[in-house]
Amino acid sequence: MKAGATLVSGAPRRGILRPRLAARALARDDVLGPWVRHVGPLRIRKVTEGHFPYLVRSILYQQLADKAAAAIHGRFVAAVGDVVTADSILATPEPDLRAAGLSRGKLAAVRDLALRAPELRLEEVESLSDDEVVRRLTRVRGIGPWTAHMFLIFALRRGDVWPTGDLGVRMGYARVHGLGAAPTQKALLPLGERYRPWRSAAAWYFWRALEVDPPSR
Repeated sequence: MKAGATLVSGAPRRGILRPRLAARALARDDVLGPWVRHVGPLRIRKVTEGHFPYLVRSILYQQLADKAAAAIHGRFVAAVGDVVTADSILATPEPDLRAAGLSRGKLAAVRDLALRAPELRLEEVESLSDDEVVRRLTRVRGIGPWTAHMFLIFALRRGDVWPTGDLGVRMGYARVHGLGAAPTQKALLPLGERYRPWRSAAAWYFWRALEVDPPSR
């Protein structure tokens, strides 16, 4: 595929990710294609928890190793009574949440999410555009564009999200394209145009590119 071209064939209806269509389209790319065939089928895990618990977990996992974050998350869930809702969080005394291992910043962020739950109207985000979802979520303390982009990809399974703020995507792009250093967020933004409308899938393959040996030539 020539530089500057986009993968317009098989565009997803309503922006939803179609793994097989995405992988087939990306496999035609001159540079990423060999990596797609080398890695194999696109496997983005399905989120089974609700939107609100997912966002709570995202906040708790920020800037922590998975093992430590999982332990804190488990204690947090137990502290709120095993049902993660805005009401259960607001009904739990702050000292109990702090005892679960939440920092002051994460406690403030989780409580802000719970307080803003009525205005966020998470039950209707499926019908919103990607930009509107990001705009709505980033009102919450502790939720920035990166968290909102992960929510779009994994919770809503949107097909054309380009998370330029993700260091793994930038490093994976550099490895696949043979660059000496990862591009900046600003530089990566236009570089994703060639992968439309499957930029979520492209991001996933750039993540995987950091985990496997290069494809044989």
